[in-house]
Amino acid sequence: MAIDDPLDGAAPPAGPVYSGGNAVKLLRGGDELFPAMSEAIAAARHEVCVASYIFHDDAAARIVVDALAGAARRGLLVTVVVDGFGADDTWPELETQLRQAGVHVALFRPLNRWWNWLQPGQLRRMHHKLCVVDAQVSFVGGVNLIDDRYDLRHGWSERPRLDFAVRVHGPLSMAVHRVARAMWMRATMGHAWREEVLALARSARPLARARRLWGRLRSRGDAALARDEALPVRAAFMVRDNLRQRRGIERSYLEAFRHARTRIDLVSAYFYPDSSIRHALRDAVRRGVRVRLLLQGQWDYRMAELAAYALYDEMLAHGVQIHEYRAAFLHAKVAVVDDDWATVGSSNIDPLSLLLNHEANVVVRDEAFAARLRQEIEIALAGSVAITAGNVGSGPRQLLRRGFVAWCARLYLRIAGVAGRY
Repeated sequence: MAIDDPLDGAAPPAGPVYSGGNAVKLLRGGDELFPAMSEAIAAARHEVCVASYIFHDDAAARIVVDALAGAARRGLLVTVVVDGFGADDTWPELETQLRQAGVHVALFRPLNRWWNWLQPGQLRRMHHKLCVVDAQVSFVGGVNLIDDRYDLRHGWSERPRLDFAVRVHGPLSMAVHRVARAMWMRATMGHAWREEVLALARSARPLARARRLWGRLRSRGDAALARDEALPVRAAFMVRDNLRQRRGIERSYLEAFRHARTRIDLVSAYFYPDSSIRHALRDAVRRGVRVRLLLQGQWDYRMAELAAYALYDEMLAHGVQIHEYRAAFLHAKVAVVDDDWATVGSSNIDPLSLLLNHEANVVVRDEAFAARLRQEIEIALAGSVAITAGNVGSGPRQLLRRGFVAWCARLYLRIAGVAGRY
């Protein structure tokens, strides 16, 4: 049984719309996320939707596979969409097992044929990590469905990567359901959509039905939320897509940074912000705000390392504190501003996340949640190394590095079809 959205077709909001009455729990890595997801799926009564950039077949993710298969065998509608670039060598067998259990499975922009690379928009990937159960309980964050100790490029490690997600119970989950369903509809266009088009042609009110179908493709995030200010937790679901929410997540960060009074703690796996975010962080320091960045210390991609280092000297010169996490790989995308603003999601602070990929973040306005996330950040900082100007270097070499990274970023964005400067 699919969950209908009563606000289908509503205009998207200009900014975050906070919904009250949510219970939000912070989860660290797949070690905490996967059991929580499996428990929620086991209790599902109608529908389970999953959208994940990576879904790897390993023992840790297997508990989610078993839960999804079990829900499908109980007769529930279970949909799983995985990004075509994130799907690795284990995906075909995993897909077969899910289909045999009755799970509806799809790849978002598959790359299994050479001509797929020639199709427009292939650099705009689905970077979501979402799960929603009965449009009431949802999971949002940066954790892919893969063991915390396994990396597709570097293999196994002793310590789990640093990553976070949230479990949300409340009205916010309706917005997560909208986005997960939209990703499924886009991934199955030309397959499941044939049935929708036939139903549209036979409908007594084709125009109204067409508007509902269009609404399913528009991952508007907050548009699905009731404007309820009730306690206990107020939260907003922010998305970045390539339709009408192109800058939603970036603007939510900018608004928080520009209104910060005491402190900003930002954790990002990939950090190469545009001038607006850099200026907002610099201006915050000038207002007396303590700004700390926690970035990767064990880099998985050389270009990501070059991009971050290209901006180190500028950030340090303006009083921004930079720390590199050395204890393990860092994959988190979280931030805490002052005492009551926090975000957890899939969006990095780089051009891929802010201009190209489909991303999703939860923004929470709650002191207890912000304190809990800040505690995790403090623990991570204890396993990091502070970067100083002496570690970075300067002069012609730094200028050359910065120019090279900027040229690569502009070229990549131009190939992807993004106009303007970053």
